[in-house]
Amino acid sequence: MADPVETLRLKLVSQVRGVFNDAANGQQPVPPSDDALFARDTPIRQVHADIVGMMTGGVRALLLQMLHPHALQGVLDHSNFREDMHGRLRRTARFIAVTTFGHRDDAMKAIDRVNRIHAKVGGTLPDGTRYEATNPRTLAWVHVTEAQSFLAGYIRHVRPDMPLAEQDEYYRQFAVIARALGADPVPETRAEAEAIFRELRHDLQGSAAAREIAQLVLSQRPQGSPQAVQAMITADSVAMLPDWARTMLRLQRPMLTALPARAATWGMGRTLRWAFRQNAPPTRT
Repeated sequence: MADPVETLRLKLVSQVRGVFNDAANGQQPVPPSDDALFARDTPIRQVHADIVGMMTGGVRALLLQMLHPHALQGVLDHSNFREDMHGRLRRTARFIAVTTFGHRDDAMKAIDRVNRIHAKVGGTLPDGTRYEATNPRTLAWVHVTEAQSFLAGYIRHVRPDMPLAEQDEYYRQFAVIARALGADPVPETRAEAEAIFRELRHDLQGSAAAREIAQLVLSQRPQGSPQAVQAMITADSVAMLPDWARTMLRLQRPMLTALPARAATWGMGRTLRWAFRQNAPPTRT
């Protein structure tokens, strides 16, 4: 007789994998490799393995990236983001998975593929300014928002006491991918990330287009993801934004829903780590 608990666990794993992998076209989860760019049990693999931290952090990063006029225009001109948001998010998640956990050869192929795509992306901003997806400074903003947001989600939901030395190691590891993609400047410590974040903030602009894309991001519901789950993720992501970013995007800070959303995402994280048989790092006292 089948174990009902194990049946439930396997069903949950299947549902989550269906959100992040295009099973209809035969796509399978990325198998972790001992010959990856990064060793097992190192900070980048711990951070990028946590589903809830990556989901909340990923939405936060997207919202921040849309405030950069070059990154935003690239999405508007060269993406079917509005029609296939789930597909775009799924491809981004797969890139992170391959470059973090996959064999180093597959990781470098994925990076080369993105670089070839970026080489073809360019155009003109509404004010006539040229933009290129290969601009190192634009890529730096995309990278630093992702690194900060993924790490913030992990610390918030998994490991509030993560030592600063391990946080710095996370930035050093993630810098390997950022440099291969052409980003510059690239932080290698938390302090450097905060400094670069402050510097690049001067490049940002609030706009009607940025606000429109932000609403699309917050209203999207990946196939197979319950509406209540998505609502918790987006509420927590908005709560994680800096006040100035919420103001630029005209988003309200969640008040009555902030604590329930955080508690719910924390509980969901524990459930998913149980389902995937992941053990959170021990809490230090």
